[in-house]
Amino acid sequence: MNNSSTSCGGETPSPLFPRPLSHLAGAQRRVLSAAQLREHGVGAAHAAARCGPGGPWQQLLPGVFLLRQGPPTSEERLRGALLYAERRPAPGAARGDVPAQPAGRTAAARPSRGSAMITGLAALTLHGFASAPALTALDHIDVLVPRTRRLRSTGYVRIVRAHALPAAGQVTGLPVAPVVRALADAVAGLTDPAAVRRLLTEAVRYGHCEPAAVVRELSQARLLSRPHVVDAVDSLLAAGRALAEGRLYEMVRTHGLPEPVWNVDLRLPGGPPLGGLDAYWPDHAVALELDTRAPRHGRTPEDEVAWSRCARKREHLERLGITVVHLTPRKLRDSPELQATVVRTALLASADREPAARVVVLPR
Repeated sequence: MNNSSTSCGGETPSPLFPRPLSHLAGAQRRVLSAAQLREHGVGAAHAAARCGPGGPWQQLLPGVFLLRQGPPTSEERLRGALLYAERRPAPGAARGDVPAQPAGRTAAARPSRGSAMITGLAALTLHGFASAPALTALDHIDVLVPRTRRLRSTGYVRIVRAHALPAAGQVTGLPVAPVVRALADAVAGLTDPAAVRRLLTEAVRYGHCEPAAVVRELSQARLLSRPHVVDAVDSLLAAGRALAEGRLYEMVRTHGLPEPVWNVDLRLPGGPPLGGLDAYWPDHAVALELDTRAPRHGRTPEDEVAWSRCARKREHLERLGITVVHLTPRKLRDSPELQATVVRTALLASADREPAARVVVLPR
């Protein structure tokens, strides 16, 4: 048998590696937990010896080893963070400690698949956010785990807890939190108003998620009491409305609807204002409103007033014989053809209705 070939980390195959590492790829082969090393015949003492002065390995995190020297790459740091967060303490271990186990007791310390995912700024970078820092610039990598896990933040890993884990997506083979959850976790650790505003605006402007979903997540995370977050949410909602208006213009023109008058206020002749509309077809007495409201987790009295005002406006217009069509940004994004059919049906039905009351149409 030829013993001259080398294995991972420059190691020569020996009884310490009864199972080869060639079935692993890239960072999987370079970053291993203590449990994985034991499965390949390397006990705690041997691993510690290789991480000593002049040794070929290094310890990234408690129970996580990089099988080479030199600074870890971004992928190695990410995989190391997940390995640390997925490990389970042995029965009776102290809270927050994950000690190395003897070779015959590997099950207690094996990773629990699906028990952790990358979140925060690192997740946003993996999702492709241009306004998120490069992975190499991050001092910490946030890892989301169930709140019942007995883990503490250590090294470059910051533990974030959730009552219930969201469904993780796979980005470059790594479990990553959905954008809305990653945004909330990132915003929780940011104090720079400009950075928060850039992240939230990019999330909506480039179609990562809808404004209402972002506001709901921020509200559930109790972040809307922070003034700089509230200001950023205002920018977010403005960006969301602009995006929805663009989709509305495109829907009207793409699907051959009659051109309405855009962004108008209605008023009774010599009477009070009836409210603003995103589009109005005067010949058909059909009004269209984009519903871009983003209700927070638990309505405030101000929210209730706003919702009641919208309901009263719609009822008033309909009493005057004006049909009101409500569209949401999500419907415009996901099913523009169906929404065009809804509007077209309302326009065609106008011929069968009693004439609407005369109103004055003013630019808004």
